[in-house]
Amino acid sequence: MTTPSRRDLANAIRFLAVDAVQAANSGHPGMPMGMADIAEVLWNDYLSHNPSNPNWLNRDRFVLSNGHGSMLQYALLHLAGYDLALDELKNFRQLDSKTPGHPENFMTPGVETTTGPLGQGFANAVGMALAEKLLAQRFNKPDFDVIDNRTWVLLGDGCLMEGISHEAASLAGTWGLHKLVAFWDDNKISIDGNTDGWFTDDTPKRFEAYGWNVVRGVDGHDSDEIKTAIDTAMKSTDKPTLICCRTTIGFGSPGKAGKESSHGAPLGKEEVIATREALNWPYAAFEIPEAIYDGWRVRSNGGQREQQWNQLFASYTRQHPELAAELIRRWKGELPEGFVAAADAYIAKLQAEGPTVASRKASQMAIETFAPLLPELIGGSADLAHSNLTLWKGSKSVVSDDPNANYIHYGVREFAMTAISNGLGLHECFIPYDATFLVFSDYARNAVRMSALMGAHAIHVYTHDSIGLGEDGPTHQPIEHLAALRYIPHNDLWRPCDAVESAVCWKEAIVRNDGPSCLIFSRQNLAHQQRSEQQVADIARGGYVLKDSNGAPEIILIATGSEVDLAVKAAAQLGDKVRVVSMPSTDVFDRQDADYRESVLPKACRKRVAIEAGVTSFWFKYVGLDGAVIGIDDFGASAPAEKLFPHFGFTVEKVVEAAKSLG
Repeated sequence: MTTPSRRDLANAIRFLAVDAVQAANSGHPGMPMGMADIAEVLWNDYLSHNPSNPNWLNRDRFVLSNGHGSMLQYALLHLAGYDLALDELKNFRQLDSKTPGHPENFMTPGVETTTGPLGQGFANAVGMALAEKLLAQRFNKPDFDVIDNRTWVLLGDGCLMEGISHEAASLAGTWGLHKLVAFWDDNKISIDGNTDGWFTDDTPKRFEAYGWNVVRGVDGHDSDEIKTAIDTAMKSTDKPTLICCRTTIGFGSPGKAGKESSHGAPLGKEEVIATREALNWPYAAFEIPEAIYDGWRVRSNGGQREQQWNQLFASYTRQHPELAAELIRRWKGELPEGFVAAADAYIAKLQAEGPTVASRKASQMAIETFAPLLPELIGGSADLAHSNLTLWKGSKSVVSDDPNANYIHYGVREFAMTAISNGLGLHECFIPYDATFLVFSDYARNAVRMSALMGAHAIHVYTHDSIGLGEDGPTHQPIEHLAALRYIPHNDLWRPCDAVESAVCWKEAIVRNDGPSCLIFSRQNLAHQQRSEQQVADIARGGYVLKDSNGAPEIILIATGSEVDLAVKAAAQLGDKVRVVSMPSTDVFDRQDADYRESVLPKACRKRVAIEAGVTSFWFKYVGLDGAVIGIDDFGASAPAEKLFPHFGFTVEKVVEAAKSLG
């Protein structure tokens, strides 16, 4: 092959995708074939990255929001020189390969976020672009733009149909994220066929209304038009940009181009042959000429870009050593020196003082204490700041140009809020928290699930945790939500019983850097519990003995949150053979070694009662089929909290009765 043309380079993407999907007999060839020309121009001429170091701090972030077209990203990574061998592409969608059906950030070098649920990648990208903006405000100095990267996101019609795209796009426009560029794959095809019957929005006008710069009518198969559009986007200094690319799904396939049949199934052997002929690609399956590789790797120039940045950062370090040290510390995910000791001292102080406050107030107290020590902590609420109590004295809105901006007013956008938090966490250098009422975690749940799947360091705060919120009634009273969130793998849920446990759960959520935590707080005041120094330390183990029996326990009462005090009072009436276990985090408790779990919940004691203002079924794993659970398996009611708890059976008498009823 002579020097390859741009179309040759794009065709390499197309046929790697076609061949991988054909070999797997599974996948989505149509989108990679349709977006190959856009991706080729972006990656070769604009994307600032280094395939030899996928984690370079100042790299651009590339997000494939329409993640079903994952072979586009895998082909790009392979051709650009990332550590993704051709054999991995041949093993597309196979067990233990680095090329799963949808991009996964923990599986494939160069993949920034896990995508697949449509629209969420776009919201992640908004979070990443916000992170860049805030880091630049914090760390850049005259002549030293050490934070200067862009976020590029590819998205399809399906992403734009999802409501999360409206939420996230609105916020990106409000925040003026001018280094965010989105490419809309406008091919008018989804799984069910031509979208004229269900997607007739004027998308360009929608984005203009959100405050975006919009480049319309770009031929997504014309490299010159694509370049002109990107150049236009890069001139924007106050708005994100949407580039509207008219494309043909399955481009090059004589029999399936422009049809839904190319969306989610292999082209078929005969059609693959016909497509090779149509695009003048005379090479065998997975065969890429060296000239093609040379064309991609020479254009990447990633090593040179990073080297230039390293030289800039070395000069920056000499002139601004404290800022440079803070940036590197945050990038490495290291907490400030002395943070853990300071947190422990605060927890000990709370235990000594014994405040009786709502745990949502205790949460705010913890934020007020920890946030000044953590410049990387950034948080916000979905229009409930004064109910969730997420504001603190040092809160500074991200709509400002303050170098210490750290607070986000998300508006009523729970889903986008959570996905944007994921993006902030994945970008590095931030520990994000977000907040709403627990009942509205339903709106956000899939993004919480993605937090856990990706291992994103995000803290999801949920207040008004039970019927205890009172008069707002069953629409606002969570019932099944605690169990639903606990059932998400790798998601740590904490429901503390007082101010001390609230501070501990905040500390543990901050220290944990391999996944999300859900912190669940009450509206009503919670009584302080007496503890020894060892008991305070054991809170971090998820479950511990709060009140022990005289000798081996004959009855164990297990409770969380506001119901812990109920258990303590019931134990006082049941005698000295009763143990009370506070279980603020079942997830963390279950990870403890067998000896510790046995020391808290000895198998020999089969008389167990669990008490929690939520669905009962979850708790039988701890009390056994012979045990009892005092919970609520129906919707709540509108009344003052002090009326609702006895109405639904949360009384000392009911706990005592349940314990005595055990054989």
